[in-house]
Amino acid sequence: MRKKRVLVAAMQLAVCASAMAQVKTDSVMRNVDLDEVTVVSSRFGAEHSLSRTSLLGGGLQQQNMGENLPYLLQKTPSLVVTSDDGLGMGYTYFRVRGTDQSRINMTINGVPLNDSESQSVFWVNMTDMVGSMSKMDVQRGVGTSVNGAAAFGASVNMQTELVHQNPYAEVAFNGGSYNTFRESVKAGTGLLKHGFSVDARYSKVNSNGYVEHSNSDLHSYFVSGAWYGAKTMVKVLTFGGKERTGIAWDGISPTMWRDNPRYNGAGEYVDEKGKMQYYKNNTDNYFQHHYQAHVSHIFNQKWSLNAALHYTRGDGYTEQVKYAKHKDYALQNYLDGDGNEVEKSNLVRRKYLSNDFYGGTIGAHFSAKSLKVAFGAAASNYNGIHYGQVLKMLDESYPNSVENYEYYRNRGDKLDVNAFVKANWEIVKGLSIYGDLQYRFVDYRLSGVNDEDLNEMSLHEQFHFFNPKAGVSYSNKGHNVYATFAMANREPTRKNYTECGPNDQPRHETLYDYEVGYSYSHKIFSIGANLYFMDYDNQLVLTGKLSDTGAALTRNVKNSYRMGVELLAGVQIAKCLRWDANLTLSRNKILNYTDWVDDWYADWSDPSVIASSGQVEINYGTTDIAFSPSILVGSTFNFDLKGFSAMLQTNFVGSQYLDNTMNNASKLPAYCVSNLGLAYCLPLKKVVKDITFRIQMNNLFNAKYVSNGWSYSYFEGGDADGNFTRENQKYEVGYYAQAPFNIHAGFVVRF
Repeated sequence: MRKKRVLVAAMQLAVCASAMAQVKTDSVMRNVDLDEVTVVSSRFGAEHSLSRTSLLGGGLQQQNMGENLPYLLQKTPSLVVTSDDGLGMGYTYFRVRGTDQSRINMTINGVPLNDSESQSVFWVNMTDMVGSMSKMDVQRGVGTSVNGAAAFGASVNMQTELVHQNPYAEVAFNGGSYNTFRESVKAGTGLLKHGFSVDARYSKVNSNGYVEHSNSDLHSYFVSGAWYGAKTMVKVLTFGGKERTGIAWDGISPTMWRDNPRYNGAGEYVDEKGKMQYYKNNTDNYFQHHYQAHVSHIFNQKWSLNAALHYTRGDGYTEQVKYAKHKDYALQNYLDGDGNEVEKSNLVRRKYLSNDFYGGTIGAHFSAKSLKVAFGAAASNYNGIHYGQVLKMLDESYPNSVENYEYYRNRGDKLDVNAFVKANWEIVKGLSIYGDLQYRFVDYRLSGVNDEDLNEMSLHEQFHFFNPKAGVSYSNKGHNVYATFAMANREPTRKNYTECGPNDQPRHETLYDYEVGYSYSHKIFSIGANLYFMDYDNQLVLTGKLSDTGAALTRNVKNSYRMGVELLAGVQIAKCLRWDANLTLSRNKILNYTDWVDDWYADWSDPSVIASSGQVEINYGTTDIAFSPSILVGSTFNFDLKGFSAMLQTNFVGSQYLDNTMNNASKLPAYCVSNLGLAYCLPLKKVVKDITFRIQMNNLFNAKYVSNGWSYSYFEGGDADGNFTRENQKYEVGYYAQAPFNIHAGFVVRF
């Protein structure tokens, strides 16, 4: 209620302030320049690269119907999206060039956004954040040096609201399939007489989800206050959200997907009487609050400076029903009425996470006629507490009281420090060279009881990374050609350490990224090609396995690579009609891949079995990297005439494997999905400026498809001769069904 009162007051303030004097356009542009100073280094040196895609917040907001941000990025080349709930409202993920989002650096206003331990971003914690975005840059490959996690597949640099010249207010509502609703209010004072500005937004998204029991109840907010002087800007802002979602990360079998794709078995259990029951509170619950303070100063036409302090607070838990072995929760077995030892029971557990993340960034920028130089440094510290409780036993026959029994607790602490310098020198008109040097230091500690095996753990790892980058580009009369080299190093995640197998102790990985490209821009059409070769040393690749909380598990492979070509084209067919397309063709290979596969019927009296923990070593030779389709196609038609607009977007994703064994049992088929958006803006006068009516039709042609899944392979002993070969390897596969045709409609009222 308190947040709502604040936002209502902000809306009233915006309407009342409309009578104030107008601010000159050149003053507003100067203030926009001050805003840009906070993030300019993240785009430095990538201006001419086709591997960079820039997206304006206004365009993203026009598409926004409540889906999490990755679904609004689908026009980006080499990008694939998926979601647990099938709609994009709940837990949502994306991959770029086959790499998952834990390997993608993400910043907001130059401040690191990736979680320090998982190295991922959970968009469900900040739903509708696009409503407060002014710009996004998606840089495929390593790109330029930025703060935070390593960019091993891409980097995403986001910038929040820029200063508005005039007061404004906005109310948005839409509803649609599967009881999906989004409500949002947004307002700002504009630039006031003495240089002050206030912006605020509150959003709420609810959905049942396409998948059963995947319902989402999401809230988010954004509040910013700024002061703009002649050469100085001071801005403080806070944003965040709270989520409650039904767990839908277990997936379903291919057979179930064919017969009942909406089925979700998470939360189901068989009671002591043999009856199927459902635990209604099988949910994920989390809140996250971000606080940032920025200062930007332009000294003169050549020099500018920016600095920021930031703090993020996160807290939440996952509650699940489990049919589990007592020993996995440090619980005692018991004897039933017949004197038999009972080793497993139905129980309810909670896994908690409470963390603090804080630090600062600073950057200086020099710009002359032919030389641009940027200096930057950042330091951050993370403290995370993980603990778990058994809330209760659902089997009444369990003899001991275990209510709120804590069975593990551990702590992760991570210090991350980096410094970089980069320069761009235009040697002669049109010909530029670029250099970038970054040093990054990581100190990571883990201590306490591991939730996976309940063993005491004590880990202290330090990493010293040197990441050089260089490039050359030439531009003349619409033609642009460039070549770049970049090196990146990345430390393992928390899960890499806590959930690795006995043969999978993680090591840091290194990437050498080579890119060369050409583009030509004409007033009617544009074409371009970007070739890349990403050479990995000790890449941590997804195995296809999941942890019991849905996390994807990985292991190092010594030699692997991703290579491909990204083709882009666009043509202005008519004044009101434009077509843009992209095509990615790639090879993603592991050289000499060896895996350790569980043997379900291993003879544990054999010392060699004990030494290998019941796993069999299998060499598969050269294989495709999991989750890496070799062909991706994107097409977008945009029509805009007299307030009416339409966008037809189509994405084709080629077949891909769920693990690295290239077995057809773990292969997802190719799919093609088209979405159609229609909008009409009705201009009005006086208090209301305009009303925009929107209809969004997703999966227009009702394709039945799966965009993500998991795979687990095992042996049930050897063959008739006792040998373990690929031919007698067994597979279990899980699919995440995506929604068929679904429609959403709504309106936006602007004051």
